[in-house]
Amino acid sequence: MAIDEINAAGGLFGKPIRLITEDDQSKAGEAATVVKKLISRDGIVALLGEVASSRSLEAAPICQQASIPMVSPASTNPKVTEQGDFVFRVCFIDPFQGTVLSKFSLNKGWKKIAILTDVKQDYSVGLSEFFKAHFVANGGLIVNEQSYSSGDKDFKAQLTAIKASAPDAIVASGYYTEAGLIALQARELQLNVPLLGGDGWDSPSLVEVGGKAVEGCFFSNHFSTEDPAPLIQDFLKRYRDKFNEEPGAMSALGYDSAMILVDAMKRAGTTDGRAVRDALAATKDFTAITGKITLNPQRNADKSAVVLEVKEGKFKYVQTVAP
Repeated sequence: MAIDEINAAGGLFGKPIRLITEDDQSKAGEAATVVKKLISRDGIVALLGEVASSRSLEAAPICQQASIPMVSPASTNPKVTEQGDFVFRVCFIDPFQGTVLSKFSLNKGWKKIAILTDVKQDYSVGLSEFFKAHFVANGGLIVNEQSYSSGDKDFKAQLTAIKASAPDAIVASGYYTEAGLIALQARELQLNVPLLGGDGWDSPSLVEVGGKAVEGCFFSNHFSTEDPAPLIQDFLKRYRDKFNEEPGAMSALGYDSAMILVDAMKRAGTTDGRAVRDALAATKDFTAITGKITLNPQRNADKSAVVLEVKEGKFKYVQTVAP
C-alpha cells in the first residue's frame, strides 16, 4: 500500500519503486536464504523486514555485511539493531514493552504474577525477562515461571502448576498462535485470572481461537484503530478500501517502515546504501501512523505504546504509555 501510494505520486527520483517480496515462512534458517537471494540475485537497495525478532536476527548480519539498509517494522528484541549500523526498526523495543506491562500490572494492583514463555522465540524470552526485571524491582512477586515451544498445543501441565501458585495474572509473552489456546486451556482448568501479552498477540486469530477465554485480557501494542487522529482515521479508510479488512499493528508498522525508508532516500538524494543509512540515522519526529518516530543513536524508535483490552471480540483502547 505504501509503495503503491509513493509510485502513484511519481515514485522516487522520477522512477517507480519495485517491491520484491519473499516468504521465509517464519522458519529458522529460511530468512537467511531469502535475504542472500534478494541481495545477490535481485540486487535490492534496501530491505523491509522481518517481523519476528528471530528471523530479523538471521537477516541483519547479512544486510550489514552487504551495506544494505534494513528496516524492521516490528522486531522488538534489543539484539536486532545491535547487529550493525545498517540495521534499523520503526517499533519500540522489549525493555520498554516489558516495562509498560509491568507498570500496568502494578497499577492494577496485581502483585503476584506467573510467566509463561515461548523458549523458541527470542521475542518471547526477551519480553519475559524485561517484564520480570521491572516488576520485581518495583515490589512485584513472580510466583511461577513456565515455558513451552512454538507449535505446542497442550499447555495443561504448565497451567496446572501456575494455578497452584495462585497468581493475580499471567504474562504469556509469546505469539497469538499459542496465546488463544493457552487462554482456552486456562479457563478449562478454572484458572480465571487475566492474561497479559505483548504486540505478538495482535491478530484476529487471537479471538478466533481464544473466543470468550481471551475476554478481559490485555496486551501492549503499537497503535489503536480507535485513535481519533485524522491521520490514523484516513489511513484506516484507505486500508479498508484496499484490502477490505481491518489493519493490525503489523500493517501500520509495515506502512511506516516503507514510508520512513523512502523519506530517507529522498533526503539522501540517492539509493546508495551508506547515504541512505546516514539519512535513516538522522530521522527525527517523523509523523507516522504508529506515532511520531525519532530513530535514536541505537537505531531504535523512541515512541509511545498503547495498552489494549480484548472486549466483545474487539481490541479496545485502554491507555497510552510514553517512553
